[in-house]
Amino acid sequence: MEAVSNDLLTSPTVVETSSRHVKEDWRGLFADIAAGRLDSLETLYDEASHQLYGLALWRTGSSEDASDVVQDVFVRLVEQGRRLSNIRNPRAWLLTVAHRAAIDVTRRRKRRTAENLDDFAFLTASEGDGERVADSVHVSALLGGLSEKHRDVVFLKHFAGCTFAEIGEIVGIPRFTAASRYRSAIGRLKQLLGGDHDTR
Repeated sequence: MEAVSNDLLTSPTVVETSSRHVKEDWRGLFADIAAGRLDSLETLYDEASHQLYGLALWRTGSSEDASDVVQDVFVRLVEQGRRLSNIRNPRAWLLTVAHRAAIDVTRRRKRRTAENLDDFAFLTASEGDGERVADSVHVSALLGGLSEKHRDVVFLKHFAGCTFAEIGEIVGIPRFTAASRYRSAIGRLKQLLGGDHDTR
């Protein structure tokens, strides 16, 4: 249990580049796309799609829906045209659009049928490491016990490397609410993990 759960519950982020560096790089790509240099669209897709897909996947629990959300985000991006050069934080903008699109997809699906996320793999591990696979299945079950709004902030903080200010901007809440929601989610996960250890 230690390998996955400790990484998830204690590491501040799981990203290789700083938020500031990404923001500057993506701002340049937005400016290029706004100026009609669409080859930058492919570069942006390569750099951003995994975060957008991950957020949508955690929200919808469907790889098909998550792929549709990513496609929708990039369609909306191109539709912005010259307005893209005015966006100060491209990563936050993209994640905001993905978050809203994923919520819309989830609402539409709930109207059609109530799908449950109890068995959805929020985390996965390579098949060769049996212990980590078991850990990821267990932590996924715990994440499934969180509300969607709590899962959103955990994903954005740990896997997209967002600050609380950015999380607030993306999900439409004050920064302090984002921080509080994150602490609450991590506290709940630790409590659930503690309960597991108590029963062993």
